[in-house]
Amino acid sequence: MRVSTSVPADVAGADPTGASALPVPRAVQLRARLGASLRAYVALTKPRVIELLLVTTVPTMVLAAHGWPSWWLLVATLTGGAGAAAAANVLNCVIDRDIDQVMHRTSGRPLVTGAVTPRAALVFGFALTVLSLAWLALVVNPVSALLAGAAILIYVVGYTMLLKRRTPQNIVWGGIAGCVPVLIGWSAVTGSVGWAPLLLFGVVFFWTPPHYWPLSMKFRRDYAAAGVPMLPVVADDRKVVREMVGYTAAMIACSVALGPVGGLGWVYLASAVGLGAWFGWSVLMLLRRADDPSRGPLRAIGVFHRSITYLTALSVAIVLDVLLPF
Repeated sequence: MRVSTSVPADVAGADPTGASALPVPRAVQLRARLGASLRAYVALTKPRVIELLLVTTVPTMVLAAHGWPSWWLLVATLTGGAGAAAAANVLNCVIDRDIDQVMHRTSGRPLVTGAVTPRAALVFGFALTVLSLAWLALVVNPVSALLAGAAILIYVVGYTMLLKRRTPQNIVWGGIAGCVPVLIGWSAVTGSVGWAPLLLFGVVFFWTPPHYWPLSMKFRRDYAAAGVPMLPVVADDRKVVREMVGYTAAMIACSVALGPVGGLGWVYLASAVGLGAWFGWSVLMLLRRADDPSRGPLRAIGVFHRSITYLTALSVAIVLDVLLPF
């Protein structure tokens, strides 16, 4: 005789089709809804963008302090800076929700899917703005708070509302907001701004076009469908890449000049020259492919990924040069 080892449906609480499944406890449903809502609000802040912005804040603070700054000041500055960046990103999502709905890359954002309402997102964005600026003013210093407020205005009003839909140079000038964290980091330590952070500002400013335009080249159809005149939408690949070469050269010049101006040694200078040559070569190779399509696909997205590696490695080089005992 064959004995069945299966569990009867009435004991298990459900038949194989789930027709008589036990109701999910209300507490479990509530936790699931709260978790989904929390994830949606976090997504509005664009955490990966915030992470990249903060990468430049830490080395600037180390350079300003000529060593490792106090942990309290570091955490306080990063907290306020992250809050300000999150506020700008949330307000950007509110304003750009019509664009996000058209673009495939952004069609899953919470305001498009309905996971968060525009009104709730607007309140969230303004609350983050007030809290982050108040935090920086009271816990760090007023200069850092003013700089963070300026960054929010530049990104939300200057870039999102005025430039993004009107000019192919939108990301160039709108990218100024992404350069401000280095000034915030420096002012958090010194209470002022000097030549060294301005050169770091220049590095990030000139880095932005060769970082973002390759991504725009990959998604140019999305931007065209949304009516956003990114340079890769309105110009051919050769023009775009030639401008990238110019910005890259200026970026490398600022990074090398930072060495003597910031009092950095051979560790940083060797890194700045090596990283600049590596990234510059990748942009030049992209230009060769743009000038001669027979060399194969453009593959601009590779430059986008290398730009992130470049900025991260340069930031690490600053920290190592300051902290190493030689």
